[in-house]
Amino acid sequence: MSGLSFHRVQSMADDEAEEDLEADGGEDGDEEEGGESSKKQGGKKKLLLFVALALFLVVGGAAAAYFTGLLEPLIAMLGGADETAAEETTDPVEVVFFDLPEILVNLNTGRRKSTFLKIRVSLELENAEDVARIEAVMPRIIDNFQVYLRELRVEDLKGSAGMYRLREELLTRVTLAVAPSKVSDVLFKEMLVQ
Repeated sequence: MSGLSFHRVQSMADDEAEEDLEADGGEDGDEEEGGESSKKQGGKKKLLLFVALALFLVVGGAAAAYFTGLLEPLIAMLGGADETAAEETTDPVEVVFFDLPEILVNLNTGRRKSTFLKIRVSLELENAEDVARIEAVMPRIIDNFQVYLRELRVEDLKGSAGMYRLREELLTRVTLAVAPSKVSDVLFKEMLVQ
């Protein structure tokens, strides 16, 4: 009896599977419709992937050419940069350097032993006519520098940040002293802390 019941259960399962297939439209119809839609979706995905890849290559190549400078002649030709380049080359900038005398000051050490700063600087001027103005106010420039330098501590002069701050402070003081003449920069020739 157990053999018969097993065959009945199996035949009932087969009958249910056939009914499900008929309700879905059969095995053959399902494969044809599913195959066509998956082929269409697969084709669209491939086409989209190729278009995105081509677009990526074009944009990436253009960006690389721009950043490496390969597009500069083309941009200059389209933008008319030749006119501005011709204007820039006609007037060369004349720079004049003026050396200040050596300055020796005692740094602020806070009651410790004396520490000295020896400094020689050169001023960068925009034109040669400013040299006469610099020489005329030289005592004021030296006084401004010495008053500022005497208040510095050794820690203020350490590292590139300290040098940058010192340069900016000296430039501010010399610019105020020689106004309306223009000083472009203060250049260090020698700096010694003992």
